[in-house]
Amino acid sequence: MARTAATQAAAKATRTPPASKRAASKRAASKREAPAAPASSPPLAERLADALAQLRAAASASHRDGLARYAIPTERAFGVPMASIQAIAKRLGRDRELAEALWGSGWYEARLLASYLDDPAEVSAAQMDRWGRQFDNWAVCDTVCFALFDRSPHAWRKIEQWAGRRDEYLKRAAFALLASKTVHEKAAPDQAFLHGLELVEAGAGDERNFVKKAVNWALRSIGKRNAVLHAAALVVAKRLAASEEAAPRWVGKDALRELSSAAVIARVAAKAARAPARKAVAKAPRKNK
Repeated sequence: MARTAATQAAAKATRTPPASKRAASKRAASKREAPAAPASSPPLAERLADALAQLRAAASASHRDGLARYAIPTERAFGVPMASIQAIAKRLGRDRELAEALWGSGWYEARLLASYLDDPAEVSAAQMDRWGRQFDNWAVCDTVCFALFDRSPHAWRKIEQWAGRRDEYLKRAAFALLASKTVHEKAAPDQAFLHGLELVEAGAGDERNFVKKAVNWALRSIGKRNAVLHAAALVVAKRLAASEEAAPRWVGKDALRELSSAAVIARVAAKAARAPARKAVAKAPRKNK
């Protein structure tokens, strides 16, 4: 929704808006996506009980039973579809205190909901480590990384740190974060992702299923970002595909299959064609009113 409004505004504008207006626009978009909780909110215990009640009301036994097919533990799960969790998050709005309480409850869906209620700008490095050590399935790991952690100012440092960890889900989180960055951080320099490819190559030898799939995800995502990174990712994918070891060979071959596809090549070429036009608009002199 916010992206559509921004696109329409850009089409009507004759010059790039001042930095103050751009910052205000981003703040407004953030508020629209996750409205702040009311200033006079009820006590935390009441807010927590209400959030858990909303999750239980949206649950179904069939959805809960289906989680097991995706290797998600069901002992502490209600059985709530993701669309319902996101709808509840929109109703509740930003609430760091509630997010922490939901995380502490240990319920699967409560932890997913927490990732939408927390404020990424306020997330500390210590909180990322603490939550990361408690990841016990790929879905919570990926959702927290994609919806919350990748917008934290500590994200790049955690990618570097976690990529070398032994813990399965913490190591997965490093590459889930890296893949998420390719989508959400439009202004990140290519150099950051070129270094990410080094981490991918170093981590590709991990044979654990949830790690190697995240490594593969990061490799494919980097390769789809732009022409420079596409070329670099292809080099890494080909090198991994030629490995004598099973894990890196699978990572490389699977990534190579997608990155060499006609659809991805066309997508990267289209991005390259649009890039000069965007630069020209950015450099155009401002017109005096």
